[in-house]
Amino acid sequence: MKIKIISKKIYPELKKLYNKFDVSDDAKICLAIGGDGTFIKAANKFEGPILPIRSEEKNSTGYYADSSLKDIDFIIDSLLKKKYSINELGRKVEVEYKGKKYYGVNEVLLKNVQEEVYFKLYYIEDEKLNRLYNYTLSGDGFLATSAIGSTAYNRTAGGPIILDKNVLCLTFLSIENPLTNSVILREDEKLHIEVEKGKGILSYDGMMIGQIEKDDSFDIKLSNKKVKVIKLDIQSEEFSEKLSRLVKSKMN
Repeated sequence: MKIKIISKKIYPELKKLYNKFDVSDDAKICLAIGGDGTFIKAANKFEGPILPIRSEEKNSTGYYADSSLKDIDFIIDSLLKKKYSINELGRKVEVEYKGKKYYGVNEVLLKNVQEEVYFKLYYIEDEKLNRLYNYTLSGDGFLATSAIGSTAYNRTAGGPIILDKNVLCLTFLSIENPLTNSVILREDEKLHIEVEKGKGILSYDGMMIGQIEKDDSFDIKLSNKKVKVIKLDIQSEEFSEKLSRLVKSKMN
């Protein structure tokens, strides 16, 4: 059986995996060993289903993982016997800028450079361009996320935790305007952003796309690219347990 391994560190338990499996880049499943950052990295690089495995390091949440490295023997046995299922976690967020498309697992982010960035927001529905607000917004920027990333940067920025896999969420960052609540868009709606003044950095999952300046524009929507995870025949954590573990990790 072929597997791909993306690991935060060279853990001792990796030796067991290399002894039992054919570790290859052209595998159909991927093991992401570490924390949430490792999982996001794997989801950016690998198109197939991913098995997140917590490393149990301090301050490493592993929010998406139901198993950890201490379960390595059970993990190996389950994979070899194909005792697992493949579930859809959610969809990536697509950003199109200057004719090129990028896909964020956690978020797409517009962040100001030094001073405030001013931008106009539109949404496209049935190929028609509509103003979201009738005024220019200004501040530190915004992030766009799906259900996958709603518990990450979006949550710390005051955005909602999303359980629906088919919506796009827009959360503002220190915006000085009358309406600063997060905005939820349907899967068939697309955002169009035009920068009116100032400078910002456009990025996805911490990876820079480019510096955005006056008269630049870009589009954001929920993509058809799905992130799938492998679920072993082990009792999964409930949502409340995952959320509690996430909060505790930030308090250590």
